[in-house]
Amino acid sequence: MTGVAFLGTGVMGSAMARRAAGAGLDVTAWSRPLSDAEPLADDGITVHPTAAAATEGADLVVTMVPDADAIESFAHGPDGFLTWIEADAVWLQCSTVGVEGAERLTALAERHGVNMVDAPVLGSKEPAERGELIMLASGSDAALVRCAPLFDAIAGDVLRLGPVGQGSRMKMVTNTWIMATVASLAESMALAEGLGLDGRLFLQAIEDTAMDQDYAQSKGGMIAARNYPVQMTLDNGVKDARLALAAARQAGLPGRVIAAAAELMQDAADAGHGGDDMAAAFHAAVAADNVKTVGLR
Repeated sequence: MTGVAFLGTGVMGSAMARRAAGAGLDVTAWSRPLSDAEPLADDGITVHPTAAAATEGADLVVTMVPDADAIESFAHGPDGFLTWIEADAVWLQCSTVGVEGAERLTALAERHGVNMVDAPVLGSKEPAERGELIMLASGSDAALVRCAPLFDAIAGDVLRLGPVGQGSRMKMVTNTWIMATVASLAESMALAEGLGLDGRLFLQAIEDTAMDQDYAQSKGGMIAARNYPVQMTLDNGVKDARLALAAARQAGLPGRVIAAAAELMQDAADAGHGGDDMAAAFHAAVAADNVKTVGLR
């Protein structure tokens, strides 16, 4: 039985851990705060008080936390997972950490002699719960083969992208598209309401056409209802947009659209919507007076 340690069990990590346990893998977990991991005990997952304890004996060690700084905070020292990871284990890095962050973590793995796969995921809460994530996987063929039992449990597809770090590069490309889509949808819905239209009519106009996409309908439905059940928080959207912008600048590109999306999302987060789904970026696309006066009947 493959042993998998999940370090970081927020919205995504907990869904992935449950899928792994449901597939018969031997799953352990740790998170900060530990209260994020404790409910997983009801799913037969062994929750440990430290990252080191969760890691010991595992074949795969999955990190799923907000950024590279967070990973580094529990990687070192007597309770750090890199101190206790088995010599033949694979570190499966699934967090969205950006290009520079992936380079730092790759160097960290090399210094500790740890075999690492860089595989950020494409998908949010519901695809994670259904085991339909897209793994943007990069690493050696041998390491990817070791990850196969977990991939079978959590993923609908695995894209093999080459050497370690290419997965994080591709995630910056996909996130540029995703964050720009959210920002464009927010402004489209805001314009509809600013012109005295029900925003849901816009969604109806594009439905089942070449212009439509599931993302527009799901996020647009949240905006129309002014209800934002979290698939991905706006705070994380801000972080991901800024990482994508940094990647564009590192590549010598201006990144004008992703820069605007990052600013829009930041403004909505600053207005108190950071813990909502990122569809709440809408509240930075519409004037405050309109939020009060334009209602949906």
